[in-house]
Amino acid sequence: MGKKNTYGIRAFINDVHLWLGLVSGIIIFLVCLSGTILTFEKEIEQWFKKDMKVVAVGTKKSLSSLVNDPNIRSKGLLTTITIPSDETSPYKLSIKEDPKQRRGSTYEVNPYTAEILAPQETGMDRFMFIMFKMHRWLLMDIKWGRPIVGIATIIFMILALSGIVLWFPKKVKWKTVKAGFKIKTSANWKRINHDLHNTFGFYACILILIMGITGLCWSFEGYRDGLSAVMGTRVFGNRGGGTEVDLERLDNGKSINLEEAIALANKELNYEGELTVSLPNEKNPIYGFRKIADNSWSTVAQDRLQIHESGEMINKEIYADKPLNVKIASAIKPIHTGTIYGGPSKWLYFLACLIGTSLPITGTIIYINKLKKKSKGRKKNKSAIA
Repeated sequence: MGKKNTYGIRAFINDVHLWLGLVSGIIIFLVCLSGTILTFEKEIEQWFKKDMKVVAVGTKKSLSSLVNDPNIRSKGLLTTITIPSDETSPYKLSIKEDPKQRRGSTYEVNPYTAEILAPQETGMDRFMFIMFKMHRWLLMDIKWGRPIVGIATIIFMILALSGIVLWFPKKVKWKTVKAGFKIKTSANWKRINHDLHNTFGFYACILILIMGITGLCWSFEGYRDGLSAVMGTRVFGNRGGGTEVDLERLDNGKSINLEEAIALANKELNYEGELTVSLPNEKNPIYGFRKIADNSWSTVAQDRLQIHESGEMINKEIYADKPLNVKIASAIKPIHTGTIYGGPSKWLYFLACLIGTSLPITGTIIYINKLKKKSKGRKKNKSAIA
């Protein structure tokens, strides 16, 4: 008498993994493919652009003279200036050619000559924007594309978790578990494809889950609000201080210029690093500063200051003093994109995204091979009966 087949929890997980993977495969492939390309978006775009060469000759022009330079003023409204600590790097000026622009365009300026390198739009910029729209909305209308990507992301997270369960053999012994850590390159192509899916999926699982958990913040507002409630601080909230200021009290007739404001900021943040200055305007007479140390361990470890035009310090935020939940919430985007630790984390994310792109392909091939195997089995049984 043969063994009685039972449909257990492992078989159920396998079916969930299989059918969710088949249903969402093409979307996951497109989202991961575009994400892989976008990992090094800035670096790839820069390859196709002209670099400004800065030679440290003589003394730098004063920032006031640069700000008031007719060539710069003719471009539009100057909103921010980024000052690198490297003497041979250009300043970066964010200028709104149109007041309706959200961030404006970035111009590179030689601080010694006031030479301006205008933003260059290349074919690669347009290609990257297409990849961005594919990653976020599948090139569809945002209203429909955003939730579809969100649902596919949830499915991918379920696939990652169920894949980990299936990665463990039925009988957990070190000999059988150890086989899941490597690819048997001496085997036939079907076994190699299975190992590529099984082993690479295991190695990329944690990063795939991290990308999914953070990525849902862009797809569903309710999810973002819920995550904010769990973390006890606002995700994508105001990171610039947001302190309530009595402007009338501070309006004492005194006024500091840009150089004086920068001197105050560097005195408060006394270390070598890149400094970004948000300039005051009629509605907001406050200098905003962001500074990150050259030896910083993370791209988000920025200290922030707000200084009124009168020279009074309004707000000071030191990144190291922030609670852990605030640090994590402010790092959601760099955690999702892999930029949080610069180059090393980018490479890890690139590999994880590349693996994520391959999983729908290798998984589909596994399914097709099983169908062929079953088909051959049925033919053999029919022949035996005949």
